[in-house]
Amino acid sequence: MTKLVLALCAALLAQPALAALPPAADLSLDAANGLAAAAIGACRTQGRAIVVAVVDRGGNLVAVQRADGVGPHNTEASRRKAYTALSTRSSTLALARNAAAEPDARNLATLPELLLLGGGVPLRAGGQVVGAIGVAGAGGAVNDHACALAAIAAIPAFEASRN
Repeated sequence: MTKLVLALCAALLAQPALAALPPAADLSLDAANGLAAAAIGACRTQGRAIVVAVVDRGGNLVAVQRADGVGPHNTEASRRKAYTALSTRSSTLALARNAAAEPDARNLATLPELLLLGGGVPLRAGGQVVGAIGVAGAGGAVNDHACALAAIAAIPAFEASRN
Protein backbone atom coordinates (compact mmCIF):
# COMPACT_ATOMS: atom_id res chain seq x y z
CA MET A 1 0.00 0.00 0.00
CA THR A 2 2.86 2.35 0.80
CA LYS A 3 4.33 1.77 -2.65
CA LEU A 4 0.99 2.61 -4.25
CA VAL A 5 0.68 5.86 -2.28
CA LEU A 6 4.25 6.81 -3.17
CA ALA A 7 3.63 6.03 -6.83
CA LEU A 8 0.49 8.20 -6.84
CA CYS A 9 2.32 11.06 -5.13
CA ALA A 10 5.16 10.82 -7.64
CA ALA A 11 2.70 10.84 -10.53
CA LEU A 12 0.92 13.89 -9.17
CA LEU A 13 4.17 15.74 -8.63
CA ALA A 14 5.29 14.91 -12.16
CA GLN A 15 2.20 16.62 -13.64
CA PRO A 16 2.90 20.15 -14.83
CA ALA A 17 1.28 22.76 -12.65
CA LEU A 18 -1.70 24.44 -14.20
CA ALA A 19 -0.72 27.98 -15.00
CA ALA A 20 -2.97 30.59 -13.51
CA LEU A 21 -3.92 33.26 -16.01
CA PRO A 22 -3.73 36.83 -14.78
CA PRO A 23 -7.04 38.65 -14.60
CA ALA A 24 -7.65 40.86 -17.62
CA ALA A 25 -9.49 44.15 -17.44
CA ASP A 26 -12.14 44.55 -20.12
CA LEU A 27 -13.10 47.77 -21.84
CA SER A 28 -16.79 48.38 -21.22
CA LEU A 29 -19.22 50.07 -23.58
CA ASP A 30 -19.78 52.78 -20.96
CA ALA A 31 -16.05 53.49 -20.75
CA ALA A 32 -15.73 53.55 -24.55
CA ASN A 33 -18.67 55.93 -24.90
CA GLY A 34 -17.22 58.12 -22.14
CA LEU A 35 -13.91 58.31 -23.96
CA ALA A 36 -15.60 59.16 -27.24
CA ALA A 37 -17.65 61.91 -25.61
CA ALA A 38 -14.56 63.29 -23.84
CA ALA A 39 -12.60 63.40 -27.11
CA ILE A 40 -15.41 65.13 -28.99
CA GLY A 41 -15.80 67.61 -26.12
CA ALA A 42 -12.07 68.35 -25.93
CA CYS A 43 -11.90 69.04 -29.65
CA ARG A 44 -15.11 71.07 -29.64
CA THR A 45 -13.59 73.50 -27.10
CA GLN A 46 -10.88 74.17 -29.71
CA GLY A 47 -13.44 74.65 -32.48
CA ARG A 48 -12.63 71.28 -34.05
CA ALA A 49 -15.02 68.52 -35.14
CA ILE A 50 -13.78 64.93 -35.11
CA VAL A 51 -14.61 61.28 -35.46
CA VAL A 52 -13.49 59.07 -32.59
CA ALA A 53 -13.26 55.26 -32.54
CA VAL A 54 -12.55 53.03 -29.54
CA VAL A 55 -11.45 49.40 -29.85
CA ASP A 56 -11.10 46.74 -27.16
CA ARG A 57 -8.04 44.56 -26.46
CA GLY A 58 -9.00 42.27 -29.37
CA GLY A 59 -9.24 45.13 -31.88
CA ASN A 60 -13.03 44.99 -31.95
CA LEU A 61 -14.81 48.28 -32.49
CA VAL A 62 -16.67 49.15 -29.28
CA ALA A 63 -17.74 52.73 -30.02
CA VAL A 64 -17.57 55.24 -32.83
CA GLN A 65 -18.95 58.77 -32.75
CA ARG A 66 -18.82 61.47 -35.39
CA ALA A 67 -19.34 65.15 -34.79
CA ASP A 68 -21.43 67.05 -37.30
CA GLY A 69 -19.74 68.06 -40.52
CA VAL A 70 -16.75 65.70 -40.43
CA GLY A 71 -15.68 64.14 -43.72
CA PRO A 72 -16.64 60.48 -44.18
CA HIS A 73 -13.05 59.29 -44.69
CA ASN A 74 -12.30 60.21 -41.08
CA THR A 75 -14.49 57.39 -39.73
CA GLU A 76 -12.25 54.70 -41.21
CA ALA A 77 -9.12 56.69 -40.36
CA SER A 78 -10.11 56.87 -36.69
CA ARG A 79 -10.77 53.12 -36.56
CA ARG A 80 -7.45 52.30 -38.21
CA LYS A 81 -5.58 54.65 -35.88
CA ALA A 82 -7.14 52.94 -32.86
CA TYR A 83 -6.32 49.51 -34.30
CA THR A 84 -2.72 50.56 -35.02
CA ALA A 85 -2.21 51.94 -31.51
CA LEU A 86 -3.61 48.74 -30.02
CA SER A 87 -1.61 46.44 -32.27
CA THR A 88 1.71 48.21 -31.73
CA ARG A 89 1.03 49.34 -28.14
CA SER A 90 2.31 52.74 -29.14
CA SER A 91 0.83 56.05 -30.17
CA THR A 92 0.44 56.43 -33.89
CA LEU A 93 2.12 59.85 -33.70
CA ALA A 94 5.26 58.22 -32.25
CA LEU A 95 5.08 55.47 -34.89
CA ALA A 96 4.78 57.99 -37.71
CA ARG A 97 7.73 59.98 -36.44
CA ASN A 98 9.80 56.83 -36.01
CA ALA A 99 8.95 55.69 -39.53
CA ALA A 100 10.03 59.05 -40.91
CA ALA A 101 13.38 58.81 -39.10
CA GLU A 102 14.15 55.10 -39.43
CA PRO A 103 14.20 53.42 -42.87
CA ASP A 104 13.51 49.99 -41.33
CA ALA A 105 10.36 51.25 -39.64
CA ARG A 106 8.91 52.62 -42.91
CA ASN A 107 7.74 49.12 -43.84
CA LEU A 108 5.04 49.39 -41.16
CA ALA A 109 3.20 51.74 -43.51
CA THR A 110 2.81 48.91 -46.03
CA LEU A 111 0.69 46.74 -43.71
CA PRO A 112 -2.93 47.11 -44.84
CA GLU A 113 -4.63 47.80 -41.48
CA LEU A 114 -1.97 50.02 -39.93
CA LEU A 115 -2.23 53.79 -40.28
CA LEU A 116 0.87 55.71 -39.26
CA LEU A 117 -0.79 59.05 -38.68
CA GLY A 118 -1.13 60.73 -35.28
CA GLY A 119 -4.37 60.34 -33.35
CA GLY A 120 -4.24 56.74 -32.11
CA VAL A 121 -3.29 56.05 -28.49
CA PRO A 122 -3.33 52.77 -26.53
CA LEU A 123 -5.57 52.62 -23.46
CA ARG A 124 -3.91 51.29 -20.32
CA ALA A 125 -5.53 50.24 -17.06
CA GLY A 126 -3.81 48.36 -14.28
CA GLY A 127 -0.61 48.25 -16.31
CA GLN A 128 -2.32 46.42 -19.19
CA VAL A 129 -3.33 47.61 -22.64
CA VAL A 130 -7.11 47.20 -22.64
CA GLY A 131 -7.88 48.88 -25.95
CA ALA A 132 -7.13 52.01 -27.92
CA ILE A 133 -8.67 55.27 -29.05
CA GLY A 134 -8.37 56.79 -32.52
CA VAL A 135 -9.21 60.39 -33.42
CA ALA A 136 -9.41 61.86 -36.93
CA GLY A 137 -10.54 65.14 -38.45
CA ALA A 138 -9.14 67.68 -35.97
CA GLY A 139 -6.98 69.37 -38.57
CA GLY A 140 -3.75 67.41 -38.35
CA ALA A 141 -1.99 64.59 -36.60
CA VAL A 142 -0.85 66.67 -33.61
CA ASN A 143 -4.39 67.96 -33.02
CA ASP A 144 -5.86 64.46 -33.31
CA HIS A 145 -3.28 63.14 -30.85
CA ALA A 146 -4.00 65.96 -28.37
CA CYS A 147 -7.73 65.23 -28.44
CA ALA A 148 -7.08 61.53 -27.78
CA LEU A 149 -4.82 62.36 -24.84
CA ALA A 150 -7.40 64.79 -23.42
CA ALA A 151 -10.04 62.06 -23.56
CA ILE A 152 -7.80 59.59 -21.72
CA ALA A 153 -6.98 62.20 -19.06
CA ALA A 154 -10.70 62.80 -18.52
CA ILE A 155 -11.42 59.18 -17.55
CA PRO A 156 -9.79 58.29 -14.19
CA ALA A 157 -9.79 54.53 -14.88
CA PHE A 158 -7.15 54.97 -17.59
CA GLU A 159 -3.44 55.61 -17.06
CA ALA A 160 -1.72 58.53 -18.76
CA SER A 161 -0.17 57.71 -22.11
CA ARG A 162 3.58 57.01 -22.14
CA ASN A 163 4.06 58.45 -25.62
